[in-house]
Amino acid sequence: MLPVLLKAMRPRQWVKQVFVIAPLVFAKGLGDPAMVLRSIGAFAAFSAAASAIYLLNDLSDVEADRLHPKKRHRPIASGALSLGAAKTACATLALLALAGGALLGPSVAACLAAYLALNVAYTLRLKHVPYLDVLSIALGFELRVLTGAFAIGVAPSNYLLVVTLLVSGFLGFGKRMHEIALGTSSRVVLEAYDQRTLSVLLHLFALATTFTYVVYTLDPHTRATFGTEYLPVTIVFVEFGILRFLGFVQNPEEAESPTDHMLRDVFFLGNGVLWLVACVTVIYLT
Repeated sequence: MLPVLLKAMRPRQWVKQVFVIAPLVFAKGLGDPAMVLRSIGAFAAFSAAASAIYLLNDLSDVEADRLHPKKRHRPIASGALSLGAAKTACATLALLALAGGALLGPSVAACLAAYLALNVAYTLRLKHVPYLDVLSIALGFELRVLTGAFAIGVAPSNYLLVVTLLVSGFLGFGKRMHEIALGTSSRVVLEAYDQRTLSVLLHLFALATTFTYVVYTLDPHTRATFGTEYLPVTIVFVEFGILRFLGFVQNPEEAESPTDHMLRDVFFLGNGVLWLVACVTVIYLT
C-alpha cells in the first residue's frame, strides 16, 4: 500500500516548497549549518502539510474524479487506496506537519496551521469562488515564504513576498485560462470566469512580476545587502520562465495542466536551475 499512498501524496509537487527554502538563500544562510537544517525541517513539515491537503482534496472530489478520463486513475478515485486509509494518512500527515512546525517555533507552527485551515476552507468553499480560488492558492505560497523565514529567524523580505504573490497569481490564472481553453476540466468554478478578464489578469501579473523583480535587483538597498551589482544578470532567467509558461497556457493541446507541464519540461526546469545557480553565484561568490 505504501507505493500507492506515496503516489497519492504527490511528492512531485513538493518542488513547490522551494519557496520555503528561498529565504535561506537570500538571507545568505547557505553557509550556516544550523540555518540549513532548520530550513530543511521547514521544507519537510510543509511537504507533509501539502500532502495532507492533496489527500483531502482527492477525498472531497472522489466522485467527480471517478467520472474524469484522467483523474479516475488517481489512487483514491480508482480504489487502489481505500477511503479509510486515505483519511488516516491525511490526519497523520497534518499532525506531523504541526508537530514539526512546533519544534521549529510557534511562528512556524502558526503558518502551517494557517495553511491547513486555508486549504480546508479552499476545499470546502473557496475553490468554487472565481478569482478568490486563485488568490487563496497565492496566499498558500506566501505562507511558504513566511514559514521558511520564521524557521531560520529572519525577517521576510518585502520584495520576496510581493514577487511570490505575483508569480503564484500568474501561475494560478494561467492554469485557469488553460483549463477553459482545454474544455475538459470538471471545475464548476470555470463557468463563472470571463476569459477576456483572465487574459488581462494573466498578462498584468506577468508584467508586474517582471517589473518587481527588475526593481528588486536594481534597488540600492539590495546591492548594499549583497555587496554586488551583478544580480540584474538573473533577470533573463525570470523572463524566460514567464514566457515559457505563457507558451504552455497558449497551447492547451500539449498538456492538461500548464503547471504540471512546467514540472516535466526540460527547458523550464533547466532555466530554473540556471537561475538558482546564477543567484547563488552572484550573492555568495561576487
